[in-house]
Amino acid sequence: MASSLSSNSKARREYPLNFSWGKIGWQLARIIGLLFTIVFIFLPVVWLALTAFKLPIDAYSTKVFFEPTLKNFQTIFLPPRSFGPMVLNSMVVSTVTVAITIPLATLAAYAFSRYQFKSKNVLLVWVLSTQFIPPVVVVLPFFTLFRDINLLDTRTGLVILNLSFTLPFAVWMIKGFIDALPPQIEEAAIVDGCHQLQLLYYVTLPLVMPGIITSAVFTFIQSWNEFLFALILTRREATTLTIGLMSLNAERGILWEQMAAAGLIVMIPIFMLSFSIRRYFVEGITMGAVK
Repeated sequence: MASSLSSNSKARREYPLNFSWGKIGWQLARIIGLLFTIVFIFLPVVWLALTAFKLPIDAYSTKVFFEPTLKNFQTIFLPPRSFGPMVLNSMVVSTVTVAITIPLATLAAYAFSRYQFKSKNVLLVWVLSTQFIPPVVVVLPFFTLFRDINLLDTRTGLVILNLSFTLPFAVWMIKGFIDALPPQIEEAAIVDGCHQLQLLYYVTLPLVMPGIITSAVFTFIQSWNEFLFALILTRREATTLTIGLMSLNAERGILWEQMAAAGLIVMIPIFMLSFSIRRYFVEGITMGAVK
């Protein structure tokens, strides 16, 4: 009996010890995994930022401590690089694309979500199917069309082509947010005397605004990073930043320090935009997933 009590007491003493070691090991594994993920994600961005401030002689080395310089940024904005017009073109094309996409997509998404009409499902599938078409398939027919109507090398042509892909994407995305909104809220507003436009403006839009902002961010990013359309349809006047990166070559090969400086300029608007609306961004993603 005494030995049985002694073994039970010993087991009770060892159980918390084993449990605590298991908990510590799990926490340690989580910390290591988190650190590995952070390094994997942010190391290329940090290295790009460091290279952007390096002298050419240091750009081909792995130095972390060096004498920083702003010469790379000055060089890419001066002739013959002249990145200033490219920045303006990218900003104008992306902003106009968002300004056209979001209102049209919101109205279309509301109609698909709240109304029943003939061939509704067919139209929805047709809108979705446009996302399955590779851009390289449509860019050449658009090139021929724009050449005939004098839209080659223009911002208008880029906006039209961007709309062909951003608009279907935004329609489906915003529709998910509107579907998650209980119809009883709108029914109560109608009972209180709201007509359709008032219902949309004062009730529906404020409630789904996080989703609309999320769609606008994705639309801007998609347009800002677009490469193929700008490569085929522009020559000089409407060249964007992503095309300008291709010009950073010289006799010694790729100018990595200037390439890093230009890449940092490409990333800065995306980081600033995402950081400024991060609260709406998270709300919008979760809102579209909950019904």
